Amino acid sequence: MTNCKPLLTPLPSKYPDDPNLQLPFSQPEFFRKLAGSLQYLTSTRPDIAFAVNKVCQHMHNPLLLHFQLLKRVLRYLKGTLHHCLFLPKTELKLSAYSDSDWAGDSLDRKSTTGYCIFLGAALLSWSVKKQTTVARSSTESEYRSMAAAAADLIWTRRLCEEFQIPLSPTELYCDNISAMSIACNPIFHARTKHIEVDHHFIRDCIQSKQITVHHISTFDQPADILTKSLPFARLLALRNKLLVVPTISLRDGDVESNSASLRRLEQSPPPTENF
Repeated sequence: MTNCKPLLTPLPSKYPDDPNLQLPFSQPEFFRKLAGSLQYLTSTRPDIAFAVNKVCQHMHNPLLLHFQLLKRVLRYLKGTLHHCLFLPKTELKLSAYSDSDWAGDSLDRKSTTGYCIFLGAALLSWSVKKQTTVARSSTESEYRSMAAAAADLIWTRRLCEEFQIPLSPTELYCDNISAMSIACNPIFHARTKHIEVDHHFIRDCIQSKQITVHHISTFDQPADILTKSLPFARLLALRNKLLVVPTISLRDGDVESNSASLRRLEQSPPPTENF
């Protein structure tokens, strides 16, 4: 893959329907080795977290299609080889964004939970996880994502307290108004009785003023990059919000060359969705 052609997105918008790609991959151990290595890379590259999560769901029985998707992630990394997570000097204020892709898996119709936590402008933590049960509505899948983000927020807040960092109520942003209403309204709606009771602890977090829930438009939702495959323009905008940017070298000429390479890559036409 050293001389491969780089791509602008880690996953295609639509998977190919070639029946030959549904055959088992002949080297499953090699597939697991590559996928496992990419899991370590997601520690500094949240922009590939969703793609790696998708690939790793097929580690036990990979098909040729899954290996092609894995190579596509590597081709995306080839074009963003000098990108990394930038941690700026910022204010010590927690905020979080939660999102979900309702019934996004075409095989079992399970949803994907995605959330990210910021400390000021710096991305502190993020998560991409396939939900364990099938959500009966988009409201339920969004509510589960809010609950998962709230659990991580409570842990982070306690860690900040141990460092004696004073915190105001943490703002949790969601783009689903119905899920926000369920979290804030103490009335237990009949249509949400099938949601497990342990997810309703988010109400206690709101009542204890540890977190506050706010609405955000889908267009401004940075956690969108953690739940679905996106076109290049949308991916680039959210990647910049997460501060996944090219590294800057202080050596003479490196800054100009890196900037020029980045401009050429971003101004090039979107590639065809082939493998």
